[in-house]
Formats: sequence, structure tokens, C-alpha cells
Amino acid sequence: MTAQYQVHGDVAVITLDNPPVNGLGYLTRVAFTQGLQRAEDDPAVRAIVLTGAGKAFSGGADIKEFGSPKAIAEPNLLSVILACENASKPVVAALHSVAMGGGLELALGCHYRIAAPGCSIALPEVKLGLIPGAGGTQRLPRVLGVEAALNMIVSGEPVKSELLAQLPGQKLFDRLARSSETLLDEALALAREVADVRPLPLVRLLPCKHPQGDAYFQFARNMVKATAPRFPAPLQCVDSVERATRLPFDEGLAQERQTFLRLMWTPECRALRHLFAAERAASKIPDVPEDTPRRPIQTVAVVGAGTMGGGIAMNFLNAGLPVTLLEMKQDALDRGVATIRKNYEAQVKKGKLKQEKYDERMALLRTTLSYADIAQADLVIEAVFEDMGVKEKVFKELDRVMKPGSMLASNTSTLDLNQIARFTKRPQDVIGMHFFSPANVMKLLEVVRGEQTAKDVLATVMALGKKIKKTAVVSGVCDGFIGNRMVEQYIRQAGFLLDEGCTPAQVDRAIEKFGFAMGPFRMSDLAGNDIGWAIRKRRYAEQPDMRYSKSADLLCEQGRFGQKTGAGWYDYLPGKREAVSSSAVEAMIATHRAGLGITPRRVSDEEIVQRLVFSLINEGARLLEEGFAARAGDIDMVYITGYGFPVWRGGPMMYADTVGLFNVAQAMKRFARNPLDDARFWQPAPLLARLVAEGQTFNKA
Repeated sequence: MTAQYQVHGDVAVITLDNPPVNGLGYLTRVAFTQGLQRAEDDPAVRAIVLTGAGKAFSGGADIKEFGSPKAIAEPNLLSVILACENASKPVVAALHSVAMGGGLELALGCHYRIAAPGCSIALPEVKLGLIPGAGGTQRLPRVLGVEAALNMIVSGEPVKSELLAQLPGQKLFDRLARSSETLLDEALALAREVADVRPLPLVRLLPCKHPQGDAYFQFARNMVKATAPRFPAPLQCVDSVERATRLPFDEGLAQERQTFLRLMWTPECRALRHLFAAERAASKIPDVPEDTPRRPIQTVAVVGAGTMGGGIAMNFLNAGLPVTLLEMKQDALDRGVATIRKNYEAQVKKGKLKQEKYDERMALLRTTLSYADIAQADLVIEAVFEDMGVKEKVFKELDRVMKPGSMLASNTSTLDLNQIARFTKRPQDVIGMHFFSPANVMKLLEVVRGEQTAKDVLATVMALGKKIKKTAVVSGVCDGFIGNRMVEQYIRQAGFLLDEGCTPAQVDRAIEKFGFAMGPFRMSDLAGNDIGWAIRKRRYAEQPDMRYSKSADLLCEQGRFGQKTGAGWYDYLPGKREAVSSSAVEAMIATHRAGLGITPRRVSDEEIVQRLVFSLINEGARLLEEGFAARAGDIDMVYITGYGFPVWRGGPMMYADTVGLFNVAQAMKRFARNPLDDARFWQPAPLLARLVAEGQTFNKA
């Protein structure tokens, strides 16, 4: 059973028991309503307590049933809540740990609520592109007040129970328990105290008004439009809460449900629900069981104190892990530590970090010029220059000094991890941990699994990624792994567009209008154009038949490496990051184009977006076909968390499904006819062609 029933004297206790967070799936709803009826039918029972087993009261909807017929099968959540409200005996909700979404809505349908301190309370549906659909927008304003409730509903962020209990006039909690351990006893006591109180209190009967009325809700709409312009759900949250102040309860509830169902099928909601599931799926590796033992990680070492090394170190300091930073020269070490201090001091100045936390983190940092001082680290991460010869020297030295069982990780972004592992006598301990710049900010961690990487090493790094608050995605070993292998095709297309008549600013504007955080040329300037130049030089030697626009090479020959040199595809004023269109660069592109005998043409924004995005899709399909990415959702997580792909579009593979794979393939065939493009690349990948023929999608429902 997914809900347990026990009687404590004259009080029945119904305990939701559907691990891990007591999701309100169909069987749980059935078991709960059966327990409620059993209590109603027992004359010895005077009151009922509802609580949750394990580490949650309830996290809301059961994600395994999301979007399926079971999610709305009777008794649906609205019916369950109505059964609570209509019970002839008082129902007391005993909340602990987590009460979110439908779990909170169920508690609001109970007659009384008692919460343990530290319980996370939230209506997070907006994060899935939805509004609460079982009365949350109608009941929460009645117990918290309109402003506090609307802030919670629009943000979707959890708030601790003890903070909510301090709000003046709040009616969400009738009592705050002393602790989680005493919660059940205190809930039983409250149930007996109110057992004979009639009429039973109902949240739906409480008044709901805001003193400023129209003016307040217009202000709220303006704020939401400014902060979430691409998403329909936040504005619908405002509308629904406003209806709670204007309409009879049942009418407001019915309109809330209609809005919920309408939003369910919007592209934004589908994208957000896809990403919600994809993030959880990314942590699951088919041949690595969840109970695989983890290696202990109590100390970390980072080799290289440059921008990446310092940022990587900060992740572990933030998580409370001691870090030893290794460099070859004292001045490089001093610069690295100074950068870490500067980053933390900026956070303190902005009020994002308390001084004592800053002091604690810096106290965990050690520095050294000797490999001997890192020999006992449980994990060492190499973050040195992206050159195989340099990596070889580092890994041979790590192999010599590190203790048995130490995990040896490389932050390489493109190089062959299997070759790096062969520099050691312990390839089973070698793994890729590719952080994205700035490493202390970006969420993505590409975990690269070598041919001989041990399963416990992989499991340990995936768990560690969660500890340092990264989205960890596994990639196989191929040139560029998932993210950079795909982005190379994206950058190639951007170069061809320059040859055909575009300016860097036009390309960037088009893709940023589509929703990317940054266009390809601004991104290259930020990362450093010399990095791409080094990769292309290697490509010219290894794959001489691969076509590239030469404009990027001409740019680098002029020393225009981007923001760090004050000039790249754009000009940059001293000390500023604002990209200013460069007449010199545009003249260089025009001269190069004329030298090729190309007459420039007008390229539409639609074509720019399709060529850039569809190049990602085609290369992503090849990665899936070749087994370097386990699932389409993994690719989407890489691009959402590491490359600024628009969240509301769900990632490149989800976007392909939304556009329709047939339409994507047809466009690719059209691009292949362009003599200035790469016809061979635009042949649809075998997987894409097969899915089109079968009428399937990358992300199968």
C-alpha cells in the first residue's frame, strides 16, 4: 500500500508512503481516500491526522505519472482535497521536511495544519511552466495574505515553515511543532483538542482581499513581464491569484484548473517538463547501479591556478572540502589565490556571502609548488594548458606521486581522455571532469567516461557533482565530447554565414533574438578566439577535407583574440565588456569575401537561426547514434546549462521534436544545395533519417 492506516486511541493516522517524496500518484490517492473513509466509518475515531513517511510530507504530483491518464484518474487530487474538506471529523495535516505542489494543496484542504521546523513549503509549478492546479492560487492567498502568497507562487521557491509562521496574521499553520521528532505526538494532541470543535474550519471560507486591488496586481504584472518575458505561466499566476480576490471560491477554482490544463500543452511547459525529467535521468547511468560504492572524497587537489583552476577550486571550497592548489611558479600561484579572493570579496560586497563564510572557505585553501604536497588527496583535477604534451607531463607525475585509489581527473575540453589515461599505470582511476567557464558559476559538469574508467570512480564523480551543485552529464570519449563537438559545427556555420554576406552583429542578433544568452561571435570573444584557432590548426592537420571559413584565422592573425586583448570580432573599450561593432573587422570580412569571388546576399534571420540550431541537432543525432551521449535529454541538459540555449525551448533535441523532425530534415537537404556550405555535413544523420522514416522523435513520450 502507498498509504498506511493506524489508530492511536481515538485518532486515526494516515501516512502517505510512496518513496522517495510521497508523490500523489493514483495508487496513493486511492489508498488515502480509502483510509479517510475507514476513519469516517469508525465510531471510535474522533479525528484524523495526515502525514508522510520518510523524508517528506509530500512533494506533490508523482513525476512517473506526469502527463499520463493516471495523473487525472479519479480520485484526482481535486477530489481528494474535496473529500478532506467534506470529512465529518477534523483532519489535521502534520507537515515535515517537504510539503510542495500538490502536497501543500492537499494540506490546505485539511481543517488544521501543524508543521515541523525546517519544513520546505512551496508551490513550484511555475518552474514547470504551469500554475498550481488543485486550488493553490485560491487557498494560499487566504492563509498567507495576497502578497506573500503571490511571491511564493510566481517564484516557485521554497520557504521554511518557521519563517512563514512568523508572518503577521498567517493562518497557514495552526501550530509550529517543537521538532520533527515530536511532530506526530503534537499532531495527535492537536487532533484531540479540536475533535469536538464545530463547524470545521475551511480555508475556502476565509476572506481574500488586497487593499490596493487593481493597482497592486498591475504592479505585479509589470514586475513579472520584466523578469520572465518568455514564459506565460508567471502572468497566469498573477491573474489566478487576482481571481481569488474577486470571484466566488468555486468559480476561481474552476478557472485555475482550466488555466492549468491549457498551460500543460504550451511549448514552454513541455520544454520545462522535459528538462525536469532530463535532469533526473542524466544522473542515471544504465550499467552503473545506484548502489555502486563511492570512494571517499575528503580532500581535493587542483593542478593549475589559472582562471579555470581557481574557479574549479572554488566549487569545492564552497562545499566545505579542503583544496590544495598546485602551480609551478610562485607568481602564478599568487595570481590564482588573488583571483579567488577577489571573486569571494565581490560576493561579500554584494551581500551574497557572509564574511564568516568567506573566512571559512579561504581557511580551507592550501597552496604548494610541490607535487609531493598533494600526494594524499582523494581527488586531483588537472586544469593546465590544453595541449597533449603538457597533459602528458602532468599525468605521468600524478601517476608517480598520488596515493593508490586517488582519482585522477582532467579538465580537458577536447583532448582524448583515453590517451591521457594511458600516460598512467592506473587508467581505471582516470576520468574527465570538464568544467565550463567561469567554473565557479556555470552549472554544467561534463563527466567524461574513459574506456577503462572504473564504475565506482564514475559513480563517485556523479555524486560529487551533485554535492558541488553542478548538473553532471556523462559523455563518452570523442573529440570535443558532447558540448564542444556540437558547438564546432555551430561555429562553422557562423563562419559560412559571414562568407555569404552576414556581419558578426547580424548573426549574433538573430540567435540572441531566438533566445540564446549570447551569439557565436560574442561567445568566441568571451572564450578567446585563440582557443578556437588552436583547435582549427589541429583539424587542418587531422581532417584536411573539412571545410572552414578562413575569416576567423584572419582575425587571429591580427591578434584579435577577444575581450582579453580588447579586440576580437568586436571592439571593447578599456575595462568594459560591451561589444562594439568593428568597422575594421567588417572590412576584413568583405575583403576576404571578395577574394573568394563571392557576391554577398541578404540572409534572413530565420535562415541564420535554422543553420546554427539545426547544425547542433544534426551533430547531436550523430552523438546519439555513435553512443557518446546516452540520451537526447543529456544533450539538452548540456546545452541548457553550459551553452545558453533558451530554457523555454527545452534544448536543441527537444526543439527539433517541437519543430518536427521531418521539417528539420527537409531544411537540411535545402542547406546541402548551397554551394558555399558543406553539403556532406548537411546529410541528415542516420538516426535522424531513421526517426523521420518511422515518424518518431528524439525524446520519445
